[in-house]
Amino acid sequence: MTIDDAFSPDPCAPLDPAAALFHSLSDPTRLSIVKRMAGGEVRVGDLTGELGLAQSTVSAHVACLRDCGLVEGRMQGRSVYYSLSRPELMDMLAQAEVLLAATGNAVSLCPNYGIGSTGTVQTTEVAR
Repeated sequence: MTIDDAFSPDPCAPLDPAAALFHSLSDPTRLSIVKRMAGGEVRVGDLTGELGLAQSTVSAHVACLRDCGLVEGRMQGRSVYYSLSRPELMDMLAQAEVLLAATGNAVSLCPNYGIGSTGTVQTTEVAR
C-alpha cells in the first residue's frame, strides 16, 4: 500500500506503514548506522567503536532496523555482517537532504521535533 492508496474510515490507517518507516529512522543513532551501512557491510563491534556507544545500544538499534526490514545480516564464522537490505533507502535519504536544504532551518526549529524540543506533540483544539 502506498501513501496515496485507498481511503478508509480511519484516515491515518494508510499512513501507518509510512509512519513506522519514518519512526524507525527518527533516532540519530539509527540514522548514523544506516549511513555507515551505505558504505558497505559492518559488524556491531565495528559500529560500537565508530559511534562510541555500548555494544548493547548498537545491537538494539541494529535489531530495530532489521525488524523493520531495512537491514539484513550475513553470518561469516562467528561474526554477523550487516548491510542495507533496500538500497532505495539511500535514495529516500538523499531526497530528505534536498528537502532539508530547501526548508533551511524550519525543521530544526520545529517546536515539536526540532532541536531542544521534548519530542512530544502538544495538540490544542481551537474553539469555533
